[in-house]
Order: sequence, then structure tokens, then C-alpha cells
Amino acid sequence: MDIYLKTVSALNDDTRVKLLKFINIHGKCCVCDLENSFEMIQSRLSRHLKILKEAGFLRVDRVGRWAYYSLRSPLDEFRSACIKEIMYLDIQLPKIKRLCETKENN
Repeated sequence: MDIYLKTVSALNDDTRVKLLKFINIHGKCCVCDLENSFEMIQSRLSRHLKILKEAGFLRVDRVGRWAYYSLRSPLDEFRSACIKEIMYLDIQLPKIKRLCETKENN
């Protein structure tokens, strides 16, 4: 029951719902891309990402000093249904501002 409550609690925040929809649309995103896209300080963003990861929605891949977040795969039926419902919501999302790709190419 603890993981169920963590999952439901993670969805009880508009920023986290926006992050899930954003990541679902754009795929794997670097923390710096999310920071810049959402115009959010790193510490606040990291807290939201940690909650979503602990709730079973996200996975993190580390490449050097970069952390890339994506939806966990496979998601169980409950989390998949949550993502599906989030995709139906009329949410204003920021435009993606990719910075990591340009940093890696320099």
C-alpha cells in the first residue's frame, strides 16, 4: 500500500503532472533541459524528479556528469493509466529548450 500512496501523492502536484506529460512527449530529457524549459532552479526541480522516480514513474540514466530522465519502461497498469489520463489533460507546457546537446557537441 505504501507504493500506491507514494504514486498517488506524487500526482498531487501540478508541476509533477506537467513534468510527466513533458517527458512523455519529448522522451529522455537532461536535467539542464528541464531546468531551462521550466525556468526552475535545479534544487526545486530535483526534488520533483526524485518524488516521481520514487513513485515509480521515472528512470534516470547518468552519462558523465549529466542525468537524463525518462518514463520507466515497462510501467505497470496503474501508472500507465495515470500517464494516459495526464495526456488527456489540457495543460500548457513550456517549449523544450535543449541545452545538453549543444554542450556535448562543443
